[in-house]
Amino acid sequence: MQRGAVPFLVSATAGTTVLGAFDPLEAIADVCQHHGLWLHVDAAWGGSVLLSQTHRHLLDGIQRADSVAWNPHKLLAAGLQCSVLLLRDTSNLLKRCHAAQATYLFQQDKFYDVALDTGDKVVQCGRHVDCLKLWLMWKAQGGQGLEQRVDRTFALARYLVEEMKKREGFELVMEPEFVNVCFWFVPPSLRGQRGSPDYQERLSKVAPVLKERMVKEGSMMIGYQPHGTRGNFFRMVVANPSLTLADMDFLLDELERLGQDL
Repeated sequence: MQRGAVPFLVSATAGTTVLGAFDPLEAIADVCQHHGLWLHVDAAWGGSVLLSQTHRHLLDGIQRADSVAWNPHKLLAAGLQCSVLLLRDTSNLLKRCHAAQATYLFQQDKFYDVALDTGDKVVQCGRHVDCLKLWLMWKAQGGQGLEQRVDRTFALARYLVEEMKKREGFELVMEPEFVNVCFWFVPPSLRGQRGSPDYQERLSKVAPVLKERMVKEGSMMIGYQPHGTRGNFFRMVVANPSLTLADMDFLLDELERLGQDL
């Protein structure tokens, strides 16, 4: 504002990549409405929660957005790539912004109705029609089937969290809001050492070592990363609809096995 710039858009996030956090959309929408700002919601990861009657409250307020991005290929496991951009605007904004009307691609004197050509109406141009993948999957699974898929991932994530709390050596970064379970594995040599000066530095080195061991073992693969002032921690994203409670138990057992000598 000091430079004379005027905000025109607010981008809120529904399901952040690392922590799986949801912005308070209703409160943000109130601010945007008061100041006449465009509200965009990045729901690429968390948008599928809308299909669940139990968990859709995480997205309260999304109906007030001017635009929403959603990737069914993430939580719903639609075939890659399947991305959606929803607009409240009804003036064919995407075409007005992106249509190139390139004569070498989109001739207007064809023998059929050129309104049927999708290439100049979308950002991807010659890419596959994403909506067909979503439609076919929805047709096969039904709304209830997709809702059960979403609810199952939440249930598995909650089971994993509760089991972690029963075991020594597992420490949550935060209580998960979504299906991102972020945690540290504290090996035996670091337990009870939290107050030591080099504790955080030593703990940050644990995840890379365990990641190398699990990959070389071929047993599993879990991502890790730092976040702000937090050192490396594991991020288990419980999104595969084929996962079972036994898989969650195996994950914990395997981390204990691979890290018992650290």
